[in-house]
Amino acid sequence: MSQIKLISRASRVLSGAAVRSELSEAVSVQSQPRHTTIRTMASTQNKTLTLETLNPNIKKLEYAVRGPLVARAGEIEKELEKGAQKPFKRVIKANIGDAHAMGQQPITFIRQVLACVVQPELIKTDQFPADVKQRAQAILDACGGSSVGSYTMSHGIELIRRHVAEYIERRDGHGARWQDIVLTGGASNGIKNCLQLLCNQVGGKDSGVLIPIPQYPLYSASLAEYGLAQVGYYLDEDANWALDVAELERAYSEGSRHHAVRAIVVINPGNPTGQVLTRANIEGIIKFAHKHSLFVFADEVYQDNVYDKDSKFFSFKKVMTEMGAPYNTVELASFMSISKGYMGECGLRGGWMELCNLDPDVQANLYKAISAMLCPTTLGQTAVDCVARPPVAGEPSYELWLKEKTAVLQSLDKRAKMIVDTFNSMEGFSCNVVQGAMYAFPSIHLPPKAIEAAKAANQLPDVFYAFKLLEETGICVVPGSGFGQRPGTYHFRTTILPQPQLLQEMLDIFQAFHQKFTKEYA
Repeated sequence: MSQIKLISRASRVLSGAAVRSELSEAVSVQSQPRHTTIRTMASTQNKTLTLETLNPNIKKLEYAVRGPLVARAGEIEKELEKGAQKPFKRVIKANIGDAHAMGQQPITFIRQVLACVVQPELIKTDQFPADVKQRAQAILDACGGSSVGSYTMSHGIELIRRHVAEYIERRDGHGARWQDIVLTGGASNGIKNCLQLLCNQVGGKDSGVLIPIPQYPLYSASLAEYGLAQVGYYLDEDANWALDVAELERAYSEGSRHHAVRAIVVINPGNPTGQVLTRANIEGIIKFAHKHSLFVFADEVYQDNVYDKDSKFFSFKKVMTEMGAPYNTVELASFMSISKGYMGECGLRGGWMELCNLDPDVQANLYKAISAMLCPTTLGQTAVDCVARPPVAGEPSYELWLKEKTAVLQSLDKRAKMIVDTFNSMEGFSCNVVQGAMYAFPSIHLPPKAIEAAKAANQLPDVFYAFKLLEETGICVVPGSGFGQRPGTYHFRTTILPQPQLLQEMLDIFQAFHQKFTKEYA
């Protein structure tokens, strides 16, 4: 095996034992004489990095959607490949919002534009519609050397930033400055870039950030990584995960005792909870943020994913603008991604953030910090352009684009209802309506004997349940404790992404497992 392949394998992002196993395998298959010396040296000299000298923030960091349960799911998949006998034939990964991995087909228009920018000779053929070729050529013209293999500006290609600003103007009915748009490697990179701005003491206190509970673990993991304090505010499960301003005040007051609370994160539509905030709710949050001079992180990556007929997506930018003075001066960063919505292009790593009302010097320093990372991927930026500037009526690609987009969203709507109806029919389950996003977060009542068994196994009760589910059925979900939940309650997050036939199979298996589990621990 070549050195390059070994280095590539050893550097894959794996967790825990998987990393040690991969590195061990990489070393063991290399030529014996040369690497015996390396192993001997490693065993006789002190390591520069040990668990004692490792950055303590990295040790605190946890990311539930790719945690131990998911690692075990990967092991089970390999066991099945080797012929292991299990009571199931495959692992169903309902743990992460990866649409294409669960069978969603790419949007043709996006992939055709990508094909043309990667292989420009295709633009000269008659294989693709005229609007596809025009979009691809415009992007290539904006790239150095007319190649997507070149670096771009750190904030992204200006042409695409302008198209994103135009998208926001169409969406909100208000102006947007392209200079305030930053293209990112998925929304996550933009969120982390902005969180880093808060890494400082204010008034002798470390900075804290208000985040929803339940929350998307990117936030708790990033706060731990940067040494920022997590100040949780609870969403109201009984009111379909609504956000209560009185609860925000409680969390802010308690958090301010020990930390300088400087920002609030709002996820709308919600992950993992699937709610869509009302306009009145958003207005209340903006007033709260203005009152306490908080920087607002508006995570709006699921803005296309609204299923409930009585719900509607309103961007924080739109509501804030229409509220007028003094609320239209709140510092705001809003985030969008190509990984969700109807696109599901997770692996391309494309997204954007819009910055509103930042101090110009702060924004300049943020752009400086972003420049150190060179630029987001040009293919991700290309997909962003396709989302921000989709085909319009009269263009050759419009009819197919609209058909595919509509089919994806209607299917997700159907699957959201399937999941909610099934869980609410199961003993001990309660599941709120999935108004939007891609997940359900049902509450589950666990019998006392199951809780005792979990303690004996040195596991949290919802983790115990999820591991039993995985080992006995091959279904991988994420325990609610990985997202945060009110003490004494138990949940798990499942995606609605398995295609309808597989989802029905998963739900049937889930029901049978839960009946068996309930009987076993009754």
